Amino acid sequence: MSVKLIQNAATASENSLKDEKHILFVLTETEEKDLAFGKNLHSKLLRTKGEYKDLAKSPLTVDLNSTAVASFVVLGDKLNMFQKHALLCKALRPLLSEHPKNVAICVFGDAETREANACASYYVTLVNATELPSHKKDKKEVALKNISIYGYQALHDYGYVNARVAGNALCRQLTITPPNALTPTIYREKIAALAKTHGWAHQEFDMPALKKMGAGAFYAVGQGSVPQDAAIVHVTYTPKLAQKHVALVGKGICFDTGGHNLKPAKYMQGMHEDMNGSAVALGIMLAASQMQLPIKLDCWLAIAQNHIGPDAYKQNDVVIALNGTSIEIVHTDAEGRMVLADTLTLASRENPDAILDFATLTGSMVAALGDRMSGVISNSPQLACQAVGAGNAAGERVVAFPYDDDYDCDLDSDIADIKQCTLDGGGDHILAARFLGKFIENDAAWLHTDLSSAHRKGGLGAVDSNTNGFGVGFGLELLSKLLQQ
Repeated sequence: MSVKLIQNAATASENSLKDEKHILFVLTETEEKDLAFGKNLHSKLLRTKGEYKDLAKSPLTVDLNSTAVASFVVLGDKLNMFQKHALLCKALRPLLSEHPKNVAICVFGDAETREANACASYYVTLVNATELPSHKKDKKEVALKNISIYGYQALHDYGYVNARVAGNALCRQLTITPPNALTPTIYREKIAALAKTHGWAHQEFDMPALKKMGAGAFYAVGQGSVPQDAAIVHVTYTPKLAQKHVALVGKGICFDTGGHNLKPAKYMQGMHEDMNGSAVALGIMLAASQMQLPIKLDCWLAIAQNHIGPDAYKQNDVVIALNGTSIEIVHTDAEGRMVLADTLTLASRENPDAILDFATLTGSMVAALGDRMSGVISNSPQLACQAVGAGNAAGERVVAFPYDDDYDCDLDSDIADIKQCTLDGGGDHILAARFLGKFIENDAAWLHTDLSSAHRKGGLGAVDSNTNGFGVGFGLELLSKLLQQ
């Protein structure tokens, strides 16, 4: 999607807005004296028995005339980035629902406020104007062509925002693709095409290669599918003068039946999105490449399906992972930690400065947090703190959970080095992290993100779609923090 950005440092007036049909007014808590279309706003506030201060909680949509509509919202000084994004998303919803060709953003306040609100508004507008795949034959949407900003003119073209939107869009587009259109074979082809387009090095470890390597944890999951097209895919972005080396790891289960421990229909619905972690990693990779961040990125994607069949792995199997650890299989629906185990070992063997993995991994994280934010667990307290700060800055909230070793006793096995999980389910998000940590080599700093907020009905924060691309903005912000240390 190519959208033209037009910036105008002058404060918006009714005359300068005369040709605009869809207008967003981003106001401060101090009411503007000569606000364009202020009479229209106060007329509706009077009619609806509202007050100006109410705009800080509920944006108001006003018909300016027979052809133009405006949304008014107040962004208070005490709001965090998530709250600002959520309010802007709500204010933009009625404007973008008309699929406009042009949107005008009018910002007010002091210079610092205008700068911040212009950036946030531009991001929320652009990310929600992104076209997503649709299979409806009568879809007739008009793509956004122009975004005009009034009241602030940056010395740049918001390239970093455009990159974040591109990464978020890629993540959502891949995630919502139906499972028959994103099998491991097709997904691998798409990744190869992305690598060629963006100049990333590309490597694949297919099932025969993984078997030969001894990557039994991953292989156990992939062996149940026909064809056996699972693979660990490795793409690398290597900029000149890279200052850091970070590994991105993503769970890419293209469909999760649960295997022999078959999911009921209610919980199998939507399981084509179990590859969201890999889509987040690819989204970060794309955005970082477009931003030309001075970080070498190794992106490791665990691409597979969890199917049921005569060759599928089953309870009580014992498999040997790439690092030699024997694993007692307890539940075949805990396949995510199996494919990630060997993938994390490969990633850590490259000696990165940090490993960031993303996965829709456990139901217990959803039970712990709901679907409004995601959880992170790390073997490095410093990295965990940086992650929470990055989430706050990006408007994608994360909560840090403990990584204490006394949880390990729950994974003790009588016949293997470690159990895959327990059947009790309590604290499984922490147990999953303790399990995964056994496969990190070279004492690498590692952060695990359990994407409990990858899908929320009605959208989340800046993004209005159910599948929201959570993690791309957070991941980019974390990379920026790692660059600063």
